[in-house]
This record gives sequence, C-alpha cells and structure tokens, in this order.
Amino acid sequence: MAKSAPTADIDESKLRVSAPATEAVGVPAVMHALEMSIEQMGLVRSARTLLRVNQKDGFDCPGCAWPEEDKRHIAEFCENGAKAVAEEATVRRVTADFFARHSVADLLEHDDYWLGQQGRLVEPMILDEGVTHYRPASWDEALDLIADELRGLDSPDEAIFYTSGRTSNEAAFLYQLLVRGLGTNNLPDCSNMCHESSGVALSQTLGIGKGTVSIEDIHDASLIIVAGQNPGTNHPRMLSALEKAKMKGATIVAVNPLPEAGLMRFKNPQIPRGVIGDGTPIADQFVQIRMGGDQALFQALAKHLLEQHERRIEAGEPGILDADFLTAHTSDFAAYADLIQAASWSEFETATGLSEARMREIGDLVIASPATIVCWAMGLTQHKHSVTTLRDVVNLLLLQGNVGRPGAGVCPVRGHSNVQGDRTMGIYEKMPEPFLEALDAEFSFAAPRKHGYDTVEAIRAMRDGKARFFMGMGGNFVSATPDTAVTEAAMRNLRLTVEVSTKLNRSHLVTGTRAVIVPTLGRTDRDHRGGIDQRVTVEDSMGAVHASRGRLKPPADDMLSEVAIVARIAERLFAGPNALPNAPRADWKAIEADYATVRAHIQAVIPGFDDYEERIAKGRTFFLPNGPRDERRFTTVTGKALFTANELEYPTIPEGHLLLQTLRSHDQYNTTIYGKDDRYRGIRDGRRVVLVNSTDADAAGVADGEIVDLVSVWTDGSERRAEEFRVVHYDTPVGNAAAYYPETNVLVPLDSTADGSGTPTSKSVIIRLERRGSGAGTDTAAGRPSS
Repeated sequence: MAKSAPTADIDESKLRVSAPATEAVGVPAVMHALEMSIEQMGLVRSARTLLRVNQKDGFDCPGCAWPEEDKRHIAEFCENGAKAVAEEATVRRVTADFFARHSVADLLEHDDYWLGQQGRLVEPMILDEGVTHYRPASWDEALDLIADELRGLDSPDEAIFYTSGRTSNEAAFLYQLLVRGLGTNNLPDCSNMCHESSGVALSQTLGIGKGTVSIEDIHDASLIIVAGQNPGTNHPRMLSALEKAKMKGATIVAVNPLPEAGLMRFKNPQIPRGVIGDGTPIADQFVQIRMGGDQALFQALAKHLLEQHERRIEAGEPGILDADFLTAHTSDFAAYADLIQAASWSEFETATGLSEARMREIGDLVIASPATIVCWAMGLTQHKHSVTTLRDVVNLLLLQGNVGRPGAGVCPVRGHSNVQGDRTMGIYEKMPEPFLEALDAEFSFAAPRKHGYDTVEAIRAMRDGKARFFMGMGGNFVSATPDTAVTEAAMRNLRLTVEVSTKLNRSHLVTGTRAVIVPTLGRTDRDHRGGIDQRVTVEDSMGAVHASRGRLKPPADDMLSEVAIVARIAERLFAGPNALPNAPRADWKAIEADYATVRAHIQAVIPGFDDYEERIAKGRTFFLPNGPRDERRFTTVTGKALFTANELEYPTIPEGHLLLQTLRSHDQYNTTIYGKDDRYRGIRDGRRVVLVNSTDADAAGVADGEIVDLVSVWTDGSERRAEEFRVVHYDTPVGNAAAYYPETNVLVPLDSTADGSGTPTSKSVIIRLERRGSGAGTDTAAGRPSS
C-alpha cells in the first residue's frame, strides 16, 4: 500500500556518512527502486506501471534520454527511471484543500524534497494580486487569464517561454509555434544550462549540434572515453551498453575528478553474474583529473598522437593519423597541428594534475584503437572554456577519422528524456532560417527573425524590467537556474507567472504579481481525446524517434495534456474575429482532437520526418538524418569537418580556496529530490555536505564533520554564501570540492557563463570554506530557502 506524503523536511541533523560504494546497481538498486515505487504507487499499480516503461507499446521513461535497444527486456528501466515514474504515477494528490491549508509563505519554508513528495496537481490554481493563498479556478478562467495577459503586452518580447526536456515533440512544436505566432523568439530551455556548449562546439566543427553515434556504435567501439559523467546515477541504463561493449573487447577510460561507483563495477540485475556474481568492472583506466583540466588532457592526447605519428613516419613505419580522411573530409589541420606541437607538457601536467607519463599511457590506448567514442556530460559543458574543450574533443577524434564510421564518434549524453527532441522541434531562441521559412510556409504567417533570450538572458531581462510574463512548460526554473537570490527577485518583478506542471515545486511559490498553476498529464497517464487514446513522440540522446503512450487513469477526469493546453491558448489568441495580427493559420480544435494532425505539420516543416505516422506505428523507432554519421557530410563554413586551434584554458585557484562543482545526489534527478540519500557516495539522510580532500580540509583548519559556510568569490569582488554544509573527507583531487545543487546554485553568479554558449559555469565555482561564526553577515545571498 502506498504511504502518505512526508510531513517534515529533510532533517540535516540526522545526516550519516560512511565509506563510498565501489559497485553500482545490483539487487540493492532493484530493492530501492521497488521500495520507492510502492511508497508512491502501491504494489499493484507499481507492477502494472513499471512493466510498461520503455516498452514498444508503453510509455517513454520521463527520466533520462539514453536510448533503448530494439530488443527490450521485460523490465526495461533503471533505478532512477523507476523513481521518476513513481513520482509521476503517485497516488498522492495536491488538491484545492491543500492550498487552502497552506499559504504561499508557509510553502516557501519547505524544501524541494517535501514539496515534490506531496503528489500530483489536479486542478488549475490562481494566485491573485495581494493574496496569501492560491485558489481553484476553472480551465477557462485560467487559460483566459493567460491569453488576456499576452494580448495586453506592449511588445511580444516582454514574454518569456521556458521549456523542460520532458515536453513531447508534439507539445514542443506547438509551443514554439504559439511563441513565434505571438511575435517573439524568447524560448529559453534547459539545454541552455546543460548541453548548450556541446551544441555550439559540434555545430561549429561537424555541422550538427548532436552526437554522431548510435547505441550499436557503443556496443562496437574499441575504446570509449567517458569524461565528466556519472552514468551510475545520471544514466544507469548506459552501464548495460558499456558492459556489452566490454564483453565484445572494448577498453573503457573514465575521466572524472570523483571516483564513481558505476564506472568501477556494474552488477547488472538482468543477468546472473549481476545478481549472484561479482558483476563487471567497467573502467579499465580511471583518470582522476583536476576539474576544468579536460581541454588540456585532450590536447595532450593529440600531442602524443602527432609525436608518435611523426616518429613512425621517420622510421618508415605506417603512420597513426587517417591521412585519407584528413585530406578528403577535414580542413584547417595545419594550424591545429602547429598549436598542439608547440604546446607544453609541463602546462598539461599543471592543468590536469596528471603526469606526462600517465597522459601518454592513455594516448597509447587511443593510438591502438581502430574505433573510438568520447562520451561526456555536464562535467565538460559547465566551464567558462567548455566550447573550446569540446572542440578539442572533436579534434582528437578527427585525427584518426573517428567520425562517420561504425563504433566511433562523439556522444554527448543528454539528460532529460526529450531535451534533444525539443531542440529539433524549434525550442531554441535562434533557430536557423530554413526552419523559419518552412514554418512560415506551413502556417501562412511570418515568424520573427530577431533572436530571443536564452535562459541567462531571460533572467537578466526579468531582473531589468524588460519582461512582464513568464510561462514554464514543465521543469522547475527557479531551482534549476543560477544566482538564486537574483533569479527569485527577477521572477517577482513580473506581472504574471504561469507554470504547466505535474508536481508542486519551488517555481510555483516564487511568483509574479499574479500566478497560474496549470496541471497537466504526464507520460504515464492515459490521454483519451477526440475519441481515441493519443500518443506522443520523443527523440532520444542518439537522434532516434519513437512513440510513447500512457495507460494510467489521469489524476483528474478533466486533466489536459500539454498539447491540449497549448492548443487552447493558441485558439484564444489566433482564431476568430479578435485574432492577433500575423497569426499562424491552423485548425486548433483538430490539433487538440488528434495529435496526428500535429505530426503532419511537423512532417511538413522539419526534414527527416517523412511518413512520420507510419514510422512510429507498432513501436517502431526511426533515426533522424545525421550528415556526419550517415555519409561523412559536414555542413560547416568549409563544407568539411573543421579542426580548430584553441588556446589552452584551465581554472586557476587562489591560495586558500577550492574549485567547487555542483552535482546531483543519487536520490535526485535534476531539481527533483526523490529521497534523502546518495548511497554510492556514502551520504544518507541529508544533502548539505561538501566533499573535500582531507589535505584541503586540514589547510583550511576545518575537521571532517565540521559545519561550514561555502563562500564563492568572483572577479568583481562580490561574494555569495551557502550556509551550513558538513565537511566530508573524500577522494577528490587536491584543490577540488563537490556539493549538491540546487542548494549551491546560490554560489553561481548570473554573469558567470561559458564563452560562446552562455551556459552557467556550475562546475567552476571558486569557494572558500568558512567556519560558522567567523564571517557570517558578509554574505550577499544565502543558500537556505528564502521567502
């Protein structure tokens, strides 16, 4: 039987610390997933729901974007996927009575864990100006309020429309059409804060902002470098793919400041050795790099390849580089080679914390590999120099022709389950001209061409009074973004904030003058509309599209889907005698009644979706076109894959300070806190910890277990403070530290972003540890929730 929602926040005084785990998944993961599922759904509902996750006739997991193989297991989900499903399919409900009992001020005193655990939202709610409580509203009242506010703007650019990566292709396409029909490109999304650096670097060098590998390539690779990524927590199903590659002879190199249990040993619960055996060691080599030193490592590996190539050529032996590929498919190699050959091994050692011999050892593995893949996630994308780092990842792969052949390529591992699909559908503040031209032709209007705001720019606009309206399609904008105090003040500057959500979160409580909560169907819910059960589609991390159809009874009989919500707002703005000028022409009622109508429009606008409806039938998956992967075609400025000569950058840490990375706990997915533990790192019943090398703790004069404040220090002289974190001695490089977000988002200034991509630098936060009472009162922002 399901348990009732918790009545208290996480009690940090009960935090316990033990030795980190050295293996991941196995029976404990299965039991933990089932425990959380039963707590939220009950036993019978858990069984019925989990057996449909990622099945061809079921629903796509609302968690990560790792792809499925064509042949599915009966239990095609991981521990964190089960947690995500349980959170959405919970039998707990947040009703109008809940909001009557709790004022906004009361709710603001609770943490993200407590808020998310209360259950599913079931009816529209409105917060009127000057009142203390949300009140229930009809669907018409809520949607009319939204449409009226949009009509009343002095300029469309006063509206900001955010998108979470869980939004389906169909909903995302309609959402961007609504926004562009209004007359703006203000479409910030979660990609801006995560993989924007990947998209920029890959577009510049390969001509496509996506990865170039399939799941089969992972299985067939000879060498896989997993850099700045923790698959055991963030993408556990990736471990099965890495295990399969290992069984076929692949070598796997993990590059990470923290030892991660999933990359040490994987106990696959689908096979006997994962249940009763010792499991599979995943990483053959663990490269414990200093944070921000990844560009130096990839340049060092390239330098080793170039030096060994020249040595072999001089000795009359076959070279290492793929000369035919370099000649036929790349440009600007000479300038890159000159820069790398002139680079200093001693500077590489300083940047990485690794010896020259160690880097050459990894370089030998690259030389020996006939097919290499580099996978990465936020550890590479959230630094000031992330774009140049990723360009150097591409450079290394190009040297041996490791793009556009089996078992080789770039593999940015996306987070949310459809974050890549949302971008394909047009959720981007600066979509290219061919997309906009096709959109104009399909809907007989003129989409705006002026670029819109990304996430950081949107916060600045709200802060500076340039915006009056915010709508979030999923996600938890307030808890996901940097500079918490600045972001919250910016949101409170607005006239109306709208959140389309399945669950309660902090963004519902940090509002404009007025606010609307619009509940919506989730992936697990049956969406019966127009007399049929509707389905939606998603695109996984490797560019494959497939259908998703929920089967559970919705939390409320009149619940609308995201597609229906957007269609009804669009009809209010674009249909009838009072339609806005330049309105897109579409049959909004037909769109709401049958999502195949949306897919027909997508097919007409976006290349690669030919025969869309037929290709998703019966659970089939199809791949979108990928020039580098499919035919070694590169739509860059030169028409070839582009080598780039990037000056080396890496963080320098002032004496007495540390470089902090913000990260997830194991019982967490992005800003959703499923539970109180991070058992792979030995943290239980609490979250306010800072993982520090014992040498650094001793130098700071703080003991293991002592409570400190984290104070970030920036070039403009400003400081930000996150209060009351327990020091935990941990195996991390000297000078590096780690702590969980969103508690540490307060430490990241709004204007500290990656060059070229605008991504917040959440993996490069310079801090000092301050003993409690030694400097309190100097802070400009606190890390505790504020009202």
